Amino acid sequence: MEPPRILVADDQSDILQALRLLLGEAGFDTDLANSAAAVVDRVAPASHDLLLMDLNYSRDTTSGREGLDLIERVRLRDPGLPIVVMTGWGSIDTAVEAMRRGARSFVQKPWEDATLVSIVQREISEGRAHRRADAEHTRELEEAQLIQRTLLPDALPTLSGCDIAVQWTPASGIGGDCYDVLRFSDARAGLAIADVIGKGLPAALLMSNLQAAVRAFATDAASPDQVCGRVNRLLCKNIASGKFVTFCYAIVDTESASVTYANAGHNPPILMHADGAAERLMPTGLVLGVAPDWQYTTGTLALRSGDRLVCFTDGVSEAISPGEEEFGDARLIDAVRVARTGSAADLNGHISRALRDWTGGGLQDDATMLTVALD
Repeated sequence: MEPPRILVADDQSDILQALRLLLGEAGFDTDLANSAAAVVDRVAPASHDLLLMDLNYSRDTTSGREGLDLIERVRLRDPGLPIVVMTGWGSIDTAVEAMRRGARSFVQKPWEDATLVSIVQREISEGRAHRRADAEHTRELEEAQLIQRTLLPDALPTLSGCDIAVQWTPASGIGGDCYDVLRFSDARAGLAIADVIGKGLPAALLMSNLQAAVRAFATDAASPDQVCGRVNRLLCKNIASGKFVTFCYAIVDTESASVTYANAGHNPPILMHADGAAERLMPTGLVLGVAPDWQYTTGTLALRSGDRLVCFTDGVSEAISPGEEEFGDARLIDAVRVARTGSAADLNGHISRALRDWTGGGLQDDATMLTVALD
């Protein structure tokens, strides 16, 4: 195993040489830098195990400002690099500020050899442990994202008289939004969209359970209220306290020109007619996972040629602008109305661009849109 590599930064060559001898005898490989610019040039992700740096680099400067600013620049290049700062003009205020900006330890010159070596060894050991944990966490997240993505439909089924498109954007790689499309015939399909409270792995695990339940209970013969009731009873037996799921299940039938649905506390999908009039698939029952005996009801709306049905999660309507204002239902309805003549994919794209313009580019929550465009 290669010895730990330390980047040592100081503007005084005699100090650099003394530290190279001390750390070399302790089994470390040292890389020397005599300026802040040299430090920035040499730091790259995982290039060093530790940065041991002075806080002053210009002659007659004792404020530590150069070093404090350097810490932030180093953090941008390698966020996981442990930093130990040292200065002959240290004060508690400077030490606190250095720690606040990302330093792990503080050593005042002149140092005591055994103490300095002990601090370096400790920080390298902890730093390597953090890097291993971060790498493992990253691998786990990547694997979880892959598993979650494979659980969601890879391709949506075709349905006569309409086209269907989805856009799924998890905020953190994995998330709690769920969707599915179940084809029952050439003209009939079940659409499911859900939002699990929370984010990350816990939400993703609950999402996978929800999806399995929906696929088990959403048969051609089952009405939307029956699907909601059965999924709800199953979730209530297994869901953790304080957790719940908003869920909407709709059956689109292009032959009978109707959409029947049950909405368990989910954001009401938008049914935009060709003339610009909008209807909503309003909630017909409580969120899933709270009351096992809740009785859901089914609603029905007529479909017309040129209609657009947009199912969405709250990451869409609650997207926040830089001024801390929500995108909101009214803007979403307007966006759907403006693009109502396009395909399902075009409509999703138009809404996505409106959200990017509103937020300045980033979404704060999982965002999913499942859209049906009738011929």
